[in-house]
Amino acid sequence: MYFLPISIALFLLFLLLIPLLLILMPAVAFAKMGLSPFAGLIFYLLCLFGSTINIPIYREALPHREVNELVSFFQQFFRIRFPMVRERIIAINLGGAILPMLLSIYLLTFADIKATILATTVTTVASYFLSRPVRGVRIVMPAFIPPIVAALAALIFAREHAAPVAYISGVLGTLIGADILRLPKIREFNTPFLSIGGAGVFDGIFLVGIISALLS
Repeated sequence: MYFLPISIALFLLFLLLIPLLLILMPAVAFAKMGLSPFAGLIFYLLCLFGSTINIPIYREALPHREVNELVSFFQQFFRIRFPMVRERIIAINLGGAILPMLLSIYLLTFADIKATILATTVTTVASYFLSRPVRGVRIVMPAFIPPIVAALAALIFAREHAAPVAYISGVLGTLIGADILRLPKIREFNTPFLSIGGAGVFDGIFLVGIISALLS
């Protein structure tokens, strides 16, 4: 038989409090970076809902791709017609890139520039080697590792202002290392839509503000 180490009532109360704790954690984390808990919570929610918004910044023609003869035969036999996509849209995600970068610019006023550059470089290198372009998925990366790397780098290079340095280096390092530097490889997949800070990278960016600040 199995027995819980706590009472059923306390266990159920803990389950009910989990959503509240998840909401309060960002407020505490952002408060460590100089924002009010309310402002931190609002920013957290804006990033969450902003992840659904992609703003196009560039359009380019897709290279012509030869169709396999066997695939072409089955398409004609079953009368399957796929829309011809001749253009690729490169966009930037509101919640995964624009808002975090705006907060990073604001936090630069509280951070040591030299320490921020060093921590960002470390996080960029780590994000690049941890990320992997996958056809049909775009970027695959362990979401928890870059924020932890950014927090540790901030603790090493900027002990007094570790929280803002951790956030800035986590955001910029993840975007540069896992997204921008991987962009040429992803473009080889002939994907009609690419989003900087979007799918594959957003999880890491979203966790940066919480994990980096709490660890530092």
